[in-house]
This record gives sequence, structure tokens and C-alpha cells, in this order.
Amino acid sequence: METATVTVTRRGADRARAGHLWIYRSDVADASAARGGATVRVTDERRRFVARAFYSDASEIALRLLTPRDEEIDREWWRARLRACFARRARVVEGADAYRLVYAEGDALPSVIVDRYGDVLVLQTLSQGAEAIKDQLAGLLAEELQPRAVVERNDVRVRRLEGLETRAGVLFGDAPAEIEINQHGVKFLVSPLGGQKTGAFLDQRENHLAARSYASGRALDCFTFNGGFALSVAPACESVLALDISAEALTTARRNAGLNGASNVEFREANVFDALREMQDARETFDAVILDPPAFAKNRASLQAAARGYKEINLRALKMLAPGGVLVTCTCSYHVGEQMFLEVVAAAASDARRRLQIVEKRIQARDHPVLATVPETLYLKCLVARAID
Repeated sequence: METATVTVTRRGADRARAGHLWIYRSDVADASAARGGATVRVTDERRRFVARAFYSDASEIALRLLTPRDEEIDREWWRARLRACFARRARVVEGADAYRLVYAEGDALPSVIVDRYGDVLVLQTLSQGAEAIKDQLAGLLAEELQPRAVVERNDVRVRRLEGLETRAGVLFGDAPAEIEINQHGVKFLVSPLGGQKTGAFLDQRENHLAARSYASGRALDCFTFNGGFALSVAPACESVLALDISAEALTTARRNAGLNGASNVEFREANVFDALREMQDARETFDAVILDPPAFAKNRASLQAAARGYKEINLRALKMLAPGGVLVTCTCSYHVGEQMFLEVVAAAASDARRRLQIVEKRIQARDHPVLATVPETLYLKCLVARAID
């Protein structure tokens, strides 16, 4: 079947040629020949070739660019791109059997995510175009990696913006209800068809390891979820108190603690904001505090409220931090940039009357690479800081 052509404005073409992978609907001049979910040729208004792309007739992101070359996008094209992703991961992942194999725009394969949990692969197809080739992608993953199963976790809100149903299920093989994974010597239980994201938060994997190298004494882990930071730092600490508001998450966290024989970790169900206030009033102190909250800023309109939330938890953490203690503080809000986050933490330190050294500035793990021309691929910021008095 002949490939349809979508014409974009000069602004859209310039954006694509500068390296971004999204063209918005406002920059589409003519898409009359294209159907939603098709892989199309993109040209400018002078009919010059721009890219090959996924086309969506529902989303504000009308085009997701796959290649700047005028080449056929077929099964073998996808096989080659997947193999390139696998080869890149082989160079950056060690000591873990759960990690991201394909990171959408970060790997120049927009709206396609593949995570590995041992011998089970989890696929997300987050646009009409990716959904149209979902079975092909699952087949290629099965051929190339021979997994026990390929499952889809397409139960995410962003698919509704594409006019797609949300669903989760098995695409290939026999998926277990639960998998035990190993992250740098720490064992976790993962439900590939349940839990957050595709089953676990893989983007903090390397930050868990970094936190272990700094933590000591009595540690506090806020927003612990399945115990990722708490269990990672436990071997370096005398004790760890881990807080989360979700009883369900803490049930899994306690099971993870049992897997690792982590008898020095206490999990407590609590609203972190309330708990921090109560512990500060009780004059409790910690040698290490870890803050890994959910995204406070879902959009630009919520930035001011988010900044207040980040400042409050960092202020209270710093007031409880022992002299020489370490703060590991994170934001996974894309809209909160590194500079803004630094300013929020600095303001908290000033109000807490603490001098704070920034020891490391970190981002998401290397299996979540940042594409230089797509700033949206950088979302996780992690600061390691030390209170020097």
C-alpha cells in the first residue's frame, strides 16, 4: 500500500530538522490523505522531504518522527532498531536483570517502551502508530530475545489522548503473576501485569546504588513504594525507617525486606508530609534522609504548588538531618528543571539555617537515555547533598 503524505508548516519542518521528534497538530498543513495510526511521509509546504513518522488523528502530537531518512519502515527496519537498543543496553547495564530495553523518544523510537524483568518483557505502545504495529513488535521481541512471555501494560492515561483503550494482558507466552528480580544485589518482587508503571520503578536503579555509597547510621526513606531506596541502603545503615501512604505498596515492601533478610528496616504507613512534621516536632534526627516523591508538577500550571511541596519536604528533612548527614532528594516532574530544583533545595537549606554541599547531580538510570534534542526525555533529577554543619 502506498505511503500517505502529511504536509507540515515551515515551523513544524524547522522543529523536525532541529532534531525534535514531535510535530504538533497546529503545525500540520494537510493530513487529508492519512489515517490515524499510519506510518507516513512528512513533507514541508514546498514538498521537500522531512521525515517518516507515526500519524495520530486524535492527539495534539500529530506526528512522532521515526527517521529523517526517506526509507521504508517495515518489519526489518524495526528489527534493526530494536537490536540497536539491545546492544546499547548491553554496554550500560550490569548487576541487574530488570531494566529498560527501549526508551521511546530517548531511543528515537517514539511511543514504544520495552522493559525487561528477568525472562519477561513488558511492552507499551503509547500512540496510534505504535498500537498499529503492536503485534509485530511483540513478535520481533519474541524472535530476538526468546523470553518466557511478552505482556502489554497499556493501562496508562496517555493512551486516552490517542483515542486508544487502556488494557493489560499477555501478548506472547506464559506470564507468571509475580517475578523475583535482582537489582545490584537487592531482590524485589514484581507483578508484570500490576503495580506502578510496567511493574516497578526502574529509572532509580542507579540512584539506589549511589545512595548506598553515601548512607550510614539511622536513615529515613520517604515515599518508599516497594522499598527500593530503603532496602538498597539497608546494608550500609544501622536502621532504616521507610514511609509510604499506600498500605498495598508497603505489603510488597515488607515481603521484599523478607527476601533480603533486611531486619533493620521498619516500614510505616503514613502521609509523608504529616509524618515529617510530627518527627520534626519530636526532634528526631537522621544521618541520611531520602526523598523520592511522586511527580508534584503534572503540568506547568501546577509548578508553583509543586515548588511549595518540594520545599516543604526538603526543609523538614534538613531540620532533622544530623551534622554531616546526607540528603538524597529527587523530582520526577519534567516541568521542574534542574535549576529550579536546585533553587528550591537551596531555599529550603537557607530557611533551615543549614549549609548544604551538593555532592552529586544525578538523573535517571542509563537505560533511560536522554535524547539531546528532545528535552522531554530528561525528567528525573536527583541531588545528593551533605549538611556540613
